[in-house]
Amino acid sequence: MPVEAVAPSSGATATQPVRAPKQVMDSELFLTLLVTQLRNQDPSSPMDTNEMIGQTTQLATMEQLTNMATMSEENFSLQMRMAAAGLIGQTVTYTNEAGESVTGTANSVSYLYGVPTVSVGGVDVLLDAISGVVAPGVPAPAPGSGAGSGTGEGSGNPGTTA
Repeated sequence: MPVEAVAPSSGATATQPVRAPKQVMDSELFLTLLVTQLRNQDPSSPMDTNEMIGQTTQLATMEQLTNMATMSEENFSLQMRMAAAGLIGQTVTYTNEAGESVTGTANSVSYLYGVPTVSVGGVDVLLDAISGVVAPGVPAPAPGSGAGSGTGEGSGNPGTTA
């Protein structure tokens, strides 16, 4: 009995999905390499048990380092969010696009982007662009006046009083 070929009815041809090469070595890739190595080993000279244990240990170490890196990134992100939230109501200074130093009060914080943005006088400023913070009740220094507010007098011994 002859069998006829069946053609796709939709007119579309089946193609293999294009696989993008991995740019990151992860545990899946490591296990794939290990299984391939075991599958292609010489049966008369199998892999040394110590070598396999060493590779498994390397896999566990790699996974732990990856977890630590992820946790570190999450902690840094949380610290940036907390720092940005702590600026609300504070007088902050930043440098605008024209290179001028601008001082204003931080009104709100947005976490929409990777780096929190602080709204200063209606202008959204990236947290890492803020160059100074003034404590509440302390007047902001005039631009170009320097950071110090002392009188220039004293005993010369820091941390002591005269």
